[in-house]
Amino acid sequence: MSATAVTAAVTATAAATTVTTGGALPGEEYDVTVVGAGVVGSAIARELARLPLRIALVDASDDVGNGTSKANTAILHTGFDAVPGSLESRLVREGHRLLSSYAADSGIPVEPLGALLVAWDEEQRAALPGLADKAVRNGYRAARIAPAEEVRAREPELGPGVLGALDVPGESVICPWTTTLAYATQAVRAGVALHLNCRVQHITPGDVHTLATSRGPLRTRYLVNAAGLYADEIDRLLGHADFTVTPRRGQLIVFDELAHGLVRHILLPVPGALGKGVLVSPTVYGNVMLGPTAEDLDDKTDTGSTAEGLALLREKGRRILPALLDEEVTAVYAGLRAATGDEDYAIRAHPAQRYVTVGGIRSTGLTASMAIAAHVVELLADGGLPMAGARDLEPVRMPNLGEAFPRPYRDAELIARDPEYGRIVCHCERVTRGEIRDALAATVPPGSLDGLRRRTRARGGRCQGFHCGAAVRALFEEARR
Repeated sequence: MSATAVTAAVTATAAATTVTTGGALPGEEYDVTVVGAGVVGSAIARELARLPLRIALVDASDDVGNGTSKANTAILHTGFDAVPGSLESRLVREGHRLLSSYAADSGIPVEPLGALLVAWDEEQRAALPGLADKAVRNGYRAARIAPAEEVRAREPELGPGVLGALDVPGESVICPWTTTLAYATQAVRAGVALHLNCRVQHITPGDVHTLATSRGPLRTRYLVNAAGLYADEIDRLLGHADFTVTPRRGQLIVFDELAHGLVRHILLPVPGALGKGVLVSPTVYGNVMLGPTAEDLDDKTDTGSTAEGLALLREKGRRILPALLDEEVTAVYAGLRAATGDEDYAIRAHPAQRYVTVGGIRSTGLTASMAIAAHVVELLADGGLPMAGARDLEPVRMPNLGEAFPRPYRDAELIARDPEYGRIVCHCERVTRGEIRDALAATVPPGSLDGLRRRTRARGGRCQGFHCGAAVRALFEEARR
């Protein structure tokens, strides 16, 4: 496809929807504005799109899902180890059901691998019955304790010293990038205005809130704060100080696809005070992930990897799966989770202000996203938001990024109809010109090469763009022109 054709496709898409990335905001007054276009904010915008209202979704970044959501550990949780009776427990359990169904309908890759919480010492083994009981109290009854012999047979590459495990067959791996993008795409197609590069700097509350942003004022009757790491700061602009977000850095190591045969399940540690600890897990992209660390920081922008953090991961990985450390490393990265010191989500409604805070959403937020969205809309309704005229949304079908599902480069019929799907640009990840073309012309196109990688996997393989980088960049820049 020529650069002119790509540009025309992008222009046509933009004309049919509202996605803005620069310049002054339109002067429209919105009924509801959602601040934060991560997986939770995008899910809320999608849920609100069912209503015949004027909805805006704003984010300080140049893309959706560009904060905590892009560095999620990518597990579709059952909620077996949440705090029983908590809001998180209920929303994760409901969200697992909703997202499992939505992923199947929308083409989001999910692999139901099951998880093993492996006990390596007597203290951890003694904790397994309590975790099994906790799962039951969370409404999950399929978990059971597996003896060491069974665990070893199911995961023969485990390191020495395994004493048993809690078997959680309902846990799955999912693509977090496609999930966020699917929500945002469906929202925009249904009429939601997506404004990127739009940082909220100040809020003047009133009958109509006025948000001072980096792109000018935005007026809205109702406001939802799903700003992730910055949710506490937005909360304070409305006069609340219910919680403080501490950025918790999680560093991860991604191993090459050749390591995929070493592990068959999600291997979880027995949880500690800072979370689930270091895991080893296959990904839907065909490689293996080790991590994350859990480091509380002061800087909400510090997503750098450290020698100490990576050394810790290698030490943990050597005990869990010794052979993994002999495999090639594809990438290292770090994400920041919005820790609050509380064991539950910080979702608060302020009906008098027509304002809802959605804070303290940890890694389970991916799983719970659709249930969180439904809960938030209920809170808005309790605060007076009209609910009449709700409609079903047009289905969306996302491009597949998962190795367990058909990829374009292997689809002879697709290639016969459109040869661009047979022209590979990124050979490490086997990404075609057709996929890159589609991503650049999508309803929510990428704002950067990293955004293009999250939509196609281009530049995400073992060479990290060394061979395909120039070609991918050329296609990206041609489309932007």
